Amino acid sequence: MALKSTRPPASTSSEPDFAPPRRQSSRELDLRVVQLEHKLAQLEEELARERRIGVALREVGLALGTTLDLDQLLELILQKINDAIEADRATLYLLDDRKGELVSRIVQGDEVRAIRLKVGQGIAGHVAQTSKALLVNDPYEDPRFNPEWDMTSGYRTRSILAVPMKNHLGRTIGVIQVLNKKSGQFSDHDAVVLAALATQAAISIDNSRLFLSVTQKNTELLEIKEQLEHRVRDLKLLFDLESAMGRATSLDELFTGVLSEALRTSEALAGAFALKEPSSTQETGVAHLYVMKSGDPKLIRTPVRADDGFTGAAMAEGEVVFTNDAQGHPSYDPALDEILGQACRACIAVPLEGEDGEAMGAIALYNKTRGPGFSEEDRALLLLIAANASTAIQLQLSREAREREERLTTIGRLLSGVIHDLKTPLTVISGYVQLMQQADKREVREEYADLALKQFDHIGAMQRDVLEFARGEKNVLVRKVYLAKFFGDVREQLQLQLARLGVELVIELADKGTARFDEGKILRVIHNLARNAAEAMADKGGKFTIKTSRTKERDGEESLVITFMDNGPGIPKEIEHRLFQSFVTSGKKGGTGLGLAITKRIAEEHGGSISAHSSSRGATFKLKLPQPHVEA
Repeated sequence: MALKSTRPPASTSSEPDFAPPRRQSSRELDLRVVQLEHKLAQLEEELARERRIGVALREVGLALGTTLDLDQLLELILQKINDAIEADRATLYLLDDRKGELVSRIVQGDEVRAIRLKVGQGIAGHVAQTSKALLVNDPYEDPRFNPEWDMTSGYRTRSILAVPMKNHLGRTIGVIQVLNKKSGQFSDHDAVVLAALATQAAISIDNSRLFLSVTQKNTELLEIKEQLEHRVRDLKLLFDLESAMGRATSLDELFTGVLSEALRTSEALAGAFALKEPSSTQETGVAHLYVMKSGDPKLIRTPVRADDGFTGAAMAEGEVVFTNDAQGHPSYDPALDEILGQACRACIAVPLEGEDGEAMGAIALYNKTRGPGFSEEDRALLLLIAANASTAIQLQLSREAREREERLTTIGRLLSGVIHDLKTPLTVISGYVQLMQQADKREVREEYADLALKQFDHIGAMQRDVLEFARGEKNVLVRKVYLAKFFGDVREQLQLQLARLGVELVIELADKGTARFDEGKILRVIHNLARNAAEAMADKGGKFTIKTSRTKERDGEESLVITFMDNGPGIPKEIEHRLFQSFVTSGKKGGTGLGLAITKRIAEEHGGSISAHSSSRGATFKLKLPQPHVEA
């Protein structure tokens, strides 16, 4: 028996038998090492570039948060973009929607230049129009490229990368464009990096614009607030001036009121009015200086030449004199220091315009209490005060002239009454003289002489009343008035006027005898109350009643009571408690709120009073005029 062989059978497979790896040559190994080293160098370069880009992005983000000033921000963005993208030049365009232009800042070395470009024009204009990034590595072959800049500057553009800047709303607000990468050409990766930088830049620019807008608005609001404060201050000054001037019944009171407000507002140590005499001329005229010091309401009055000192210069030239070096000014007058009680250091003098357009006087402020001197604001305030004071002084002068004329007219009119009244004492004197001639006894003649002498006292009193009134020492000229005749004249004056307004006039005289009062002033009271009643009844019409009566006072003296009644709506509740104050009015058209205040003053000048009562049936006013006992 034959033995089986232990050798494996021969393989019938087509696969080759396993062969050990072939040993590489040293040349091949060296080549492989070189390739790996080159690849490693590339990776390290890319890693370094990525790190640099990452650092640049982080630095850009941090840098953009360091300033909100738009100019600094744009320069900062361009510098960081150049570093991050390794571009030769970088240009940042901001979109001007109103003009349809791109306004650029271009960085070339240390120089920053600005250019303008229409939307749609050039590579940047195309990106602004389409809002899409654009990479051009051969710009001279691109029809959108404009080589004019290269031709004029000698610069050669090899590659362009431009991306839109979009804000948080996705709206394109500009374009960032870089030229000529320093190490080759721009890549898609560069476009991604530049787009990221553009997004950060857009947000930062929006924030800067918002900040600048808010800052500008705040500045405008502060300016408006300051203007409003000045306007409120001016309005308050005007109101205070009007109140002070409205209360004044003489020039002295007017000057005191105006200077008080001027000193308080300007914080000056002293103020003055200079007023030329009506007959004075600009060259040789005489003026009076009314000086008031802060904290002392007393006016110091002194005569001066119309062309002397600061006020004289303001009057003569018709212009403002403004100096904070008073002693070095050509108009300085050493006599002013004595009047002020201190050295004059600063002054503002403003002319007061008269009716003929020429200066009738001047107002001045001296020595600021705070700071080195007066400011332009003080000058403007004094001009405002002067404008209002000029009008008030003209009105006061006209009022005083009219009062003098009225006083003289009243004297002339009443002299006939005085002459008439003289007949009674003269007749009595004549009678007593005749009785003295007939009397035999000395005692009887002496008695008649005493009675005659009393009549001369009455004549002297009448004479003194007229002279005191003529000199202005009395505000009222109290004379004997025949009530029947007086109210007959009142009826003639008022009846037709009231009838036109649908108001019936009724006069009831319980006393038709005589009384003593100033006819002209009481007539003014009657006209004021009649006019108020007619306006209260308005278009509905009604009845206005005047009554007279006598009443005994507690001291035994008599008073004439004149009652005025209407059947209008009555006095409004909101003004009833302050009815007789100045400038209080119920809102009627053209009302000044002075009529009842004047009425109260006239009543008080007579030593009397006026009161008011109101109901839904109308208003009633009672005027009481004390009647002193007069011996026959």
